Amino acid sequence: MHPFAFTKAGTEKAALTAGAAGGRYIAGGTTLVDLMRETVERPPRVVDINSLPYKDITVSSSGVQVGSLVRMSELAAHPRVRSLYPVVAQALELGASAQLRNMASIGGNIMQRPRCPYFRDVHSACNRRTPGTGCDARDGDNRMQAILGTSEQCVATHPSDFSVALVALDAVVHVRGVDGVRAIPVQEFFLRPGNTPQREQSLKPGELITSVEIPAGPHTRRSGYLKVRDRQSYEFALASAAVALDIRGGVIRGARVAVGGVATVPWRLPKVERALIGKRPGRKTWTDAASHAADGATALSENEFKIALVERTVRRQLMTIGGQ
Repeated sequence: MHPFAFTKAGTEKAALTAGAAGGRYIAGGTTLVDLMRETVERPPRVVDINSLPYKDITVSSSGVQVGSLVRMSELAAHPRVRSLYPVVAQALELGASAQLRNMASIGGNIMQRPRCPYFRDVHSACNRRTPGTGCDARDGDNRMQAILGTSEQCVATHPSDFSVALVALDAVVHVRGVDGVRAIPVQEFFLRPGNTPQREQSLKPGELITSVEIPAGPHTRRSGYLKVRDRQSYEFALASAAVALDIRGGVIRGARVAVGGVATVPWRLPKVERALIGKRPGRKTWTDAASHAADGATALSENEFKIALVERTVRRQLMTIGGQ
């Protein structure tokens, strides 16, 4: 670990000033500390923001407002979130071990860096870590890598389960910087690697996530999260699916579907959604819609199995949420 300065911000202004000067924000530290220990991250200053007032969960008729410093376990255990937004609670509970959920913040969760082993090995070529050096994952051990949203520069999957649920539910990320506040639709918050893989979110330098807003809707109660992984204990997804359906009068009126573990960002599936709208729930409907889950996929040498896996994961979750 390289030497760094440590600051504890007592006010929002102090935090933003330190962030604008190059400081890295830390709350639970479950990602940043690991990366600093491995020398992947070498911030000159770390800014503790745990004293800031971003710790409320507000559930209203318009949706849920979650402070960025709320812990994963706290949001997952909230009784109204569990009943009104089950996909959120399930994604959080499946996203980490109990110990990590008690430490990790909501803001930190969506800011996770890739879990690609080449990104975390400073002796490997990684365009995310050091732009222009190459991507060892493309021709290396790539079983866990992405098949959607990839580029020549990067094929790393996005690690956050919670973010998949946020993308499915059209959440909004609220941020504050020295220039004021912004509201960023979650699908615009996460950036595909393209030619700039080192840019993972649309935050400006020094901006701080203050809250995440999840809008209400007729689809949120009938929702859930399925995670397929190599083992049932704490593990990252091979494929996952967040599904929310609005079914009234025996007809699918609305559908929200997003997948994780297979893409460089939490991946929405609009073609699957369009294939569901206006149809009656049933095995054929679920199968036909899920057949589009991997549209546009590009497989590597060891992860072609993910094409069939993500289709089956989406179909299974549609059947679970919508009924067979």
